[in-house]
Amino acid sequence: MDVNEFRKRGKEMVDFIADYYENVDKAPPMSTVQPGYLYSLMPHEAPEEPESFEDIQRDIETKIMPGMTHWQSSNFFGWYPSNSSFPAMLGDMASSMFNIVGFNWICSPAATELETVVMDWLGKLIGLNSRFMAIKEDGTEGDGGGVIQGTASEAHIVVMIAAREMTIDRLKTNGMGNNDVDLVRHKLVAYFSDQTHSAGQKAANIIGCQVRIIKSDANFRLTKRALQDAICKDKSAGLIPFFVCATFGTTNTAAIDDLSGIADTAESEHLWLHIDAAYAGAALVCPEFRPLAHGIDRAHSFNFNPHKWMLTNFDCSALWVADSTHLVGALSIEREYLPKVKGASDFVKDYRNWQLPLGRRFRALKLWFVMR
Repeated sequence: MDVNEFRKRGKEMVDFIADYYENVDKAPPMSTVQPGYLYSLMPHEAPEEPESFEDIQRDIETKIMPGMTHWQSSNFFGWYPSNSSFPAMLGDMASSMFNIVGFNWICSPAATELETVVMDWLGKLIGLNSRFMAIKEDGTEGDGGGVIQGTASEAHIVVMIAAREMTIDRLKTNGMGNNDVDLVRHKLVAYFSDQTHSAGQKAANIIGCQVRIIKSDANFRLTKRALQDAICKDKSAGLIPFFVCATFGTTNTAAIDDLSGIADTAESEHLWLHIDAAYAGAALVCPEFRPLAHGIDRAHSFNFNPHKWMLTNFDCSALWVADSTHLVGALSIEREYLPKVKGASDFVKDYRNWQLPLGRRFRALKLWFVMR
């Protein structure tokens, strides 16, 4: 495909997308195909010779479309929404045009700095405390900041790794040697309610810590008293509490945990407090809903998904930390092929040290398009 055919096919694809959105509500929202349907319709090896774009487009309509669940249909109520918008699609197109692998600042300075800017924009838009901002009001760098993850599940993993780093540093500060620290890693325990998203349990499985699932109250909330009781039992058994997740809008019932009470306990017990607001966090754009989130300013980290309720195409999960020291310390690995900027390093963020993968897409573009 040369540039001239790309112009032609690109315009056709935009028309195809526009037609799809104009008519999506007319189609049944759920696919009715049976497992394995596509295997019987497709060749079992990739083609040796190029095929026409018309053939590919025809296959989308006749083979792919029947197997699609139409998440953007107004008749789809299967899960929480995954809203899209035309500005976000255009932002994704621009991201695909640049096709960078933005693991550090020097890979594409604009990609890193735009992410820093729009994450501060978004944090201010939902009323986050200034400690979560990358840039202070006086224009200097702050200790915190935001980063775009792929999903809230990824966010869960990286903040639990940071929490482990924070606890290990505290143990060492209190006189524990490296060998002893290694011997007690298996005693670290994280706290979730029975309503916490499954991402919490998966993150714990990945980092290898113990998990305490706490029964929620009659309103499906994790409470301060229940958390305190669980911590007391675990400390009596010689375990080391290090992390708690509070939820602003649970998946099952949209319940809101006792954020302030949990923050009290996290502070007194030296736990990392993460607030998972994957779905409901977007509601904080409206000031009248912010009293429901009283206590989030005391968290170590906060996460919500613009790709759920804020018109930004998947994937775009916004994570903020109040202090990036432990996150970067835990995930930073230096190699010769990962050059650092020489000289002044103000405003130079290597977001590879804020996430699990090395490479990262230019996701800030679509969020920037949507917010503008």
